Amino acid sequence: MKHLSLIAAAAALAASAAFAEAPDLGGREVTVVTENAYPPLQFLDASGAAIGWEYDGMAEIAKRLNIVVTYQNTSWDAMIPAVSEGQYDIGMTGITIKDERKEKVDFSDPYMRSEMLMIVRGDEERFTDAASFGANADLLISAQPGTSPFYAAIYEILDGNEDNPRVVKFETFGAGLEALKAGDVDLTLSDSTAANGIVAASDGGLKIIGAPLASEDFGFIFPKGSDLVGPVNAAIADMKADGTIEALNKKWFLDYKMGE
Repeated sequence: MKHLSLIAAAAALAASAAFAEAPDLGGREVTVVTENAYPPLQFLDASGAAIGWEYDGMAEIAKRLNIVVTYQNTSWDAMIPAVSEGQYDIGMTGITIKDERKEKVDFSDPYMRSEMLMIVRGDEERFTDAASFGANADLLISAQPGTSPFYAAIYEILDGNEDNPRVVKFETFGAGLEALKAGDVDLTLSDSTAANGIVAASDGGLKIIGAPLASEDFGFIFPKGSDLVGPVNAAIADMKADGTIEALNKKWFLDYKMGE
């Protein structure tokens, strides 16, 4: 027990030390641009309020760095060019860190890694991975058009045809999951954080099969050479060390119910 207490104390000390590294920017005003179209990272709820993981994450960063954030909205297509040109200080909309994008903008360290996992019913035996699912023309997969799972279904499991009738389209992930449970579809895809929680709560009714389909690191973007990159990275490190990132993942990927 004493050994475990020492470990816990050391972890707490490391977390507090990491927190101390985040600089105080003295109330600096920072403009953040987003799309509000990528739930649960950022979106508009039923009342029209802008909410999501990234809003909560940016609020934490603002608190730790002592900055004042104002938000602007733009389309995904316009976001990287606008940030690159210095119209905004930071961009956020679940932006995958890619080398070609680094030529136009600077990225923060990753605040999230997304792996796409395959969820099936607990008694599923007809297929065990993406290849065996794809080979059986009788099998159906649920997905939301315009989302990462939709494109993973089309391009990593099936034939690249976005109108493939084997993809049954639903407006919400929850509706697709219920269709899976009812036997109306045979497979659904989800981010690893949500998938593991969903399966754990299913009491054996669901399981994960195969290897992750894809892995993406998400980061915030900045104009090239921005002096905000270092401070934001320090805040992200703090949030990882003290459990804030984990708590946000639980809140938005496991506990939050879309439409409520």
